[in-house]
Amino acid sequence: MRERVLVIVQNLPVPLDRRVWLECQALTAAGYSVSVICPKGPGDPARQEIDEVAIYKYRPAPEARGLGGFVIEFVYSWLRTAWLSLRVRRERGFDVIQACNPPDTYWLLARLWRLRGVTFVFDQHDLNPELYLSRFGEPTSIGGKVQYGGLRWLERMTYRTAARVISTNESYKKIAVTRGHRDPADVTVVRSGPDTRQMRPVYPPEDIRGEAEHLLVYLGIMGPQDGVDTVLEVIDELVHRRGRTGLRAALLGFGDCLDDLKAQCTRLGLDDVVTFTGRADKAMVADYLSAADVGLCPDRKTPLNDVSTMNKTMEYMAYALPSVAFDLVETRVSGGDTVLYVESGDVQAFADAVEKLLDDPDLRADLGIAARTRVADELDWRPQAERYVSVFDAVSGRKALPATGSESRSAGAGTSPAGRDFVDLTNEDEFRRFVIQRRR
Repeated sequence: MRERVLVIVQNLPVPLDRRVWLECQALTAAGYSVSVICPKGPGDPARQEIDEVAIYKYRPAPEARGLGGFVIEFVYSWLRTAWLSLRVRRERGFDVIQACNPPDTYWLLARLWRLRGVTFVFDQHDLNPELYLSRFGEPTSIGGKVQYGGLRWLERMTYRTAARVISTNESYKKIAVTRGHRDPADVTVVRSGPDTRQMRPVYPPEDIRGEAEHLLVYLGIMGPQDGVDTVLEVIDELVHRRGRTGLRAALLGFGDCLDDLKAQCTRLGLDDVVTFTGRADKAMVADYLSAADVGLCPDRKTPLNDVSTMNKTMEYMAYALPSVAFDLVETRVSGGDTVLYVESGDVQAFADAVEKLLDDPDLRADLGIAARTRVADELDWRPQAERYVSVFDAVSGRKALPATGSESRSAGAGTSPAGRDFVDLTNEDEFRRFVIQRRR
């Protein structure tokens, strides 16, 4: 009988959540039966099966506003998830629950299912106490202290309930061990590296860049802690104060701040320069990251960002896209010496670094090629997938399947699932030419 895993996600639908989808694929490839409970995305059905993964979806809660709104969102999502877990148990069954935060609320559901012999694995994507500090600062009011204390309590209960903890990097593992009082042997680091077999440069459509000489790109969530307003400030500096012409920028993603960012863009007079794509699928991500000249990482140094792994950094690297980032501890772990770093919050220095890349095609090529090499050799998802699956082998008592041998890293010519031609990364001259020109 196949071991059965139920994955719970609240903040993003699946398969849009790239990390969770890679985890699901790793489990199915290892012989596990996988079910997922998550909110619906636009146009999503309530039930679907993709690549052997059964996905159960509920209508997301209304957009949260204020403390009361977040409480309503968490309670609503928890109840919908609990109800769907009964359905999954009846239709497919599960032996292990993996809950992905935020929020840190599903430990209670895990404890209820523990009465039926179900094991709980905590996949920690965010540090919610640090998220609070990053948004609101150290609490001084009674209400603030209660909220912050509540987040610490929820995190503590999640750590206590979990049989095993999965951390996205060593910084998160350190917190699980120190603040969470977990045995280091029970905490496994599984980085969110891209699958570089699929995430690799393609020849993009000409209309992505249009007539622009250079294209900048931002990829990711657009929340208060993500600093996307800084991207607009940098573009404003380059276009209106430094007189850069032939420049376009594409902002891929969505989030709580999207409408505010569009309004800011209009106020700055950048509507003819900046494109907001909204939610981006794999094909759109591949097209834009292949067409762009510079990737932007505007995450400022905060208690959360400094110790968090930014997926966008590694995704830029996978597409041989040089990038500029504020200097954060974990961003340096990902990017190494393939990224240009500037002091957090310094818009002028950020714009200087972007200009440096725009004006130096050889530097763009050197950094882009080095970034692609680093992410493929050191940060690829496949070794992480093995560590991830080993957690479930351990908690289920299943003997690990024998390794089938490492797959060859295809880097030659070929065609993507979306029908785009891959750039031949084994042809050094063509690869370098592409990274400079970003077109066929």
